[in-house]
Amino acid sequence: MSHAPTITEEAIKTLRLQVQGAVFVPGDEGYDDAGRAWNLSVQQHPAVIVAVRTATDVAAAVGFARQQGLGVSVQSTGHGVVRPADNCLQLVTSQMADVTVDAETQTAWIEAGAPWGAVLPKTQAAGLAPLLGSSPGVGSVGYTLGGGLGWLARKYGLAVDSVRRFEVVTADGQMRTASADENADLFWALRGGGGGFAVVTGMEVQLYPVTTVFGGNLVYPAELAGQVLRRFREWIKTLPEEFTAAFALMNLPPLPMVPEFLQGKSVVMVRGCYCGPVEQGQALLQPWLDWQAPIANLFRVMPFTDVATVSNDPMDPMPSYTTGAWLGDLNDETIDTLIEYGIAKGGPSPLISTEVRYISGAMARVDADANAFSYRNSTMMLAIIGIGPMGEAPAYSQQHASRFKEALQVHLAGVYANFLEGEEGRSGATNAFSPEHYRRLAEIKAKYDPDRLFDFSYDIPPAE
Repeated sequence: MSHAPTITEEAIKTLRLQVQGAVFVPGDEGYDDAGRAWNLSVQQHPAVIVAVRTATDVAAAVGFARQQGLGVSVQSTGHGVVRPADNCLQLVTSQMADVTVDAETQTAWIEAGAPWGAVLPKTQAAGLAPLLGSSPGVGSVGYTLGGGLGWLARKYGLAVDSVRRFEVVTADGQMRTASADENADLFWALRGGGGGFAVVTGMEVQLYPVTTVFGGNLVYPAELAGQVLRRFREWIKTLPEEFTAAFALMNLPPLPMVPEFLQGKSVVMVRGCYCGPVEQGQALLQPWLDWQAPIANLFRVMPFTDVATVSNDPMDPMPSYTTGAWLGDLNDETIDTLIEYGIAKGGPSPLISTEVRYISGAMARVDADANAFSYRNSTMMLAIIGIGPMGEAPAYSQQHASRFKEALQVHLAGVYANFLEGEEGRSGATNAFSPEHYRRLAEIKAKYDPDRLFDFSYDIPPAE
């Protein structure tokens, strides 16, 4: 871990006068809480933390960092840490959480620190939906910068394709707009290229007319996994784009947060969200119920505000490990490997969940070079997540996931940046983009951040 430059008390005092938000240095009360990541296995030690309240605060803090020779890390909810915020200035944007909805233009203005849980109720009040992810606790801006693939993806596409403009602070401390008309190259890079080009202080996004959906999970015993995955492979051929679907191999802990009938069990789930007429969604699911009664049928008609119940991601911070990739096929060999590594056999159950989401649809209809996001023609996304309360859980998950992906290697085609964390998020960046997109990102990095001030996202060095 490199050492931060020495920052004088006088300099910190000056910074405190320049910003409305709180400033913390090591030893201050509140320092540990302010900079904590959601993933509790990530330890961070920033030289300075600024809990910014306004875009002007961000500009002042970035100017201070440059003056002091500090890198700048940005954190809203603390999800998806690629590089720990060590010996840098950490911007915590969680207090910048305003959301404004314009029902007439069907858009929302979202400040830097707003989680999706703050956006969804306001948009739904206007009869509209954002392209959020599976968890309302995740920050909307960070999620969008990496692509953004949620439960409306097949019908409406990626979150990144719905951004109309960003307001940003660039490495020179200037506030700018990035849109199709202003700083268009920066706008291109931010849409899929991550947060290494500027600090986003807010974004305007397109909204969609969705208020009621049919969604949930069918839970089957693990012994049926082979049959379920092969049926899923055929079933998705019948699905219209209104139905975004997935299957999940889950090893559930014997903990109170899990329904009693599932505690300590391994199961296979068929899950999804249908945003068309409810009766049609029910008819599309019926072949599963005709085939075999599940342990539980958790599909229901629900307000879109309840969409998080489909994935049921944990909301409270805990140690975890996440990785993912685009899956090139779902042939018998792939299915057998998914089951071999995804279901715990014998001994204590590793707390690993494996999801494969079918997402062929709207994302593929956007021009391949419209923005930095690559792999638009992919049809399936693999996510492997290890979660557990015990100290060794992340290390075990990482080892298991590494073996899992190695066994699947010939069936994988590139990676989805939002599902990469830590060192893999750094070293794997080249696999998240096409070679052409990666080269262009490096050129844009050289233009807007040649000194690598914003170097805590994916590893995209400035072009020489």
